[in-house]
Amino acid sequence: MTWIIAYIAAALVFGILDAIWLGWAGNNFYRPNIGEIMADSFRAVPAIIFYVFYVAGMVYFAIRPGLANGLGTAALNGALLGALCYGTWGLTNQATLKVWPSHLTVTDIAWGAFATGMAALAATWITGRLT
Repeated sequence: MTWIIAYIAAALVFGILDAIWLGWAGNNFYRPNIGEIMADSFRAVPAIIFYVFYVAGMVYFAIRPGLANGLGTAALNGALLGALCYGTWGLTNQATLKVWPSHLTVTDIAWGAFATGMAALAATWITGRLT
């Protein structure tokens, strides 16, 4: 039951944070910089697949150690996971696409670290309180 609570809490917190970010950044940040390579409409299936696996990774690599070692561990491991994953995304795009400015990569890494760290922190706290 602990891991189900952790997964649901992480999915909710991260989902809310990412929805706020993408709601603003889609048109205000990404489209002006990479609009020519953006899809015309949102594709839900790849997004769902990403979130299902990413939240599972957050539970395993950040929340699980956080429950054993404290909230600081959850936040740090979450931030490291976020920076690594979002860095992989941004740097791969920068290496392979004609249009991918460096400031997008830096911003994505910062966002991934912040959002994943905060979601792991919150989900660890919630899970600890409910279990």
